[in-house]
Amino acid sequence: MKAFSRLKDFFKKHKWSYILGLFWLLTVDMIQLLIPRILGNLTNDFQNNTLTSNGVIKYSLYIILTGIAIGVGRYFWRIYIISNSRKLEYHLRRELFDHLLTLSPNYFSTHKTGDLMSHATNDINAIRMAMGFGIIMMVDSLFIIALSLFMMVRSTSLKLTIMAVINLPIIIIITRRFGNTIYNRSKTVQSAFSNLTEFTQENFAGIRVIKSFVQEDLVSENFYEVNKDNMKKNLELVKVSGIFRPLLEFIFSISLLITIFFSGKEVIKGNISLGDFVAFYSYLGLLNWPTRAVGRVINVLQRGLASMDRLNIILEEKPDIIEISNPIQVPSIKGKIQFKDVSFKYPNTNHNALENINFIIEQGKTLAILGRTGSGKSTIVNLLLRLYDIEEGSIFIDDIDIKSLSLKTLRENIGYVPQDNFLFSQSLKNNIAFAFDEEVPDEMIYEASKMAEVYDNIMDFPMTFDTVLGERGVTISGGQKQRTSIARALIKNPPILIFDDSLSAVDTETEEKILNNLKSLTKNTTTILISHRVSTIQSADEILFMDNGKIIERGKHDELLELNGLYKNLYDKQLLEEKIKK
Repeated sequence: MKAFSRLKDFFKKHKWSYILGLFWLLTVDMIQLLIPRILGNLTNDFQNNTLTSNGVIKYSLYIILTGIAIGVGRYFWRIYIISNSRKLEYHLRRELFDHLLTLSPNYFSTHKTGDLMSHATNDINAIRMAMGFGIIMMVDSLFIIALSLFMMVRSTSLKLTIMAVINLPIIIIITRRFGNTIYNRSKTVQSAFSNLTEFTQENFAGIRVIKSFVQEDLVSENFYEVNKDNMKKNLELVKVSGIFRPLLEFIFSISLLITIFFSGKEVIKGNISLGDFVAFYSYLGLLNWPTRAVGRVINVLQRGLASMDRLNIILEEKPDIIEISNPIQVPSIKGKIQFKDVSFKYPNTNHNALENINFIIEQGKTLAILGRTGSGKSTIVNLLLRLYDIEEGSIFIDDIDIKSLSLKTLRENIGYVPQDNFLFSQSLKNNIAFAFDEEVPDEMIYEASKMAEVYDNIMDFPMTFDTVLGERGVTISGGQKQRTSIARALIKNPPILIFDDSLSAVDTETEEKILNNLKSLTKNTTTILISHRVSTIQSADEILFMDNGKIIERGKHDELLELNGLYKNLYDKQLLEEKIKK
């Protein structure tokens, strides 16, 4: 139960709700214990021929009032305890989501999306059940067992009561053995569900690829295997939990048979009255529910415990990027950028992604970076945004080490257009205004979309800027997604703009228009252009040509052509390709 220690603050905050819920739960249990006594007295009056019509009415009213009281009490304990379990579910989902947002990209590159979704749904639901009905059944069972035994001793004798509970040690041993097995199999069930969720999510996200390669049958077969594995893991759990509860009921039934036999003999001998026997048997019947509940309690609590263990692994994960306790407060960022002796390797790799990188971009200037795939271009952007931290060298903005700035200050002052152009399943308006918490005037959205040369395309849609996109923006073309992503960065009007190969899906004419728009917008904006097309970056103030994480060539466009090196080779190759196309 140590895994649940993380929840102590939640229980402390809602302790009075739990106390009131348990109060009503225990009150209901005590009221339930009145019914066997009422039935016992009714039986004695009937046996002694002292039962009158008024007596029947009196006992009937007792039972009716008891039933009403039980109903009211059950309503209140459900309101308090079950409501708290729903609040806990909300609290855990929010804590998990907020914590995941603090983790670095490296964490998400090594953990499957489906697994994280499983934690947020299946695991948290299991914890809710454990902290809701699990608590109710556990407290209810223990209290009813204790009170029923006390009333049984009072009704008959200690000897008969001991006979009734002689099975408890056996039940405890069986519960302990089965509990461990249920816990272990519950963890494998949750893991199998994670795999199923991940497989489903990934294949629906890639449904266009599946259909274009006519791989529906193969994917269906693979899903069958993953789904079958999930079923097998659940059946393995069911086999254990399925035999657990019937076994407990069988043991209870044997105990019940023995108890009835000996207590019946006591009635025949006249040692106890028929009414006391009826009351004793009724109390014994009350023990039936707790005995049955033990199996379900263990099942629910062990599944909740397994899920809490899985959840704790994520919640105890530390972010790779740590802010200093007292970051430098700057009124504004101008945009000067410097990389000084920067070398970097990604986690779990042996080679440097960047090696001894040095450059300075003055405020308002444009730096272009070219190079083949894997040369380290995007890594420079990742480090500038502090998506990863460097161990060698320093990165400065306005002569301030970026590690001395808060992440919020750093990233708010950078407009970033990534390669994948991710768009949310929201309206185009909301996607463009994503960087703002408050309402953004439509004029700002329109202006940004015009600068990105996507305004006319959006106005052609029936719902214009209120058009809701499909998952990852699949309802619009690649070029439209790319330009919408550019508009999302431009609307911030940041001092630093980064375009990470962000014009690859647009034609050269549209590209030229966008670049001309940027010139008028970015007179005081520091710009980093990453591209594989020389035409995109010819007018940059400085161009870096990278290969294998190193800067191989640097200078202006004309200077690099005069070097007659790798840049010149790429330029000639692309120039020839354009001539062939024409």
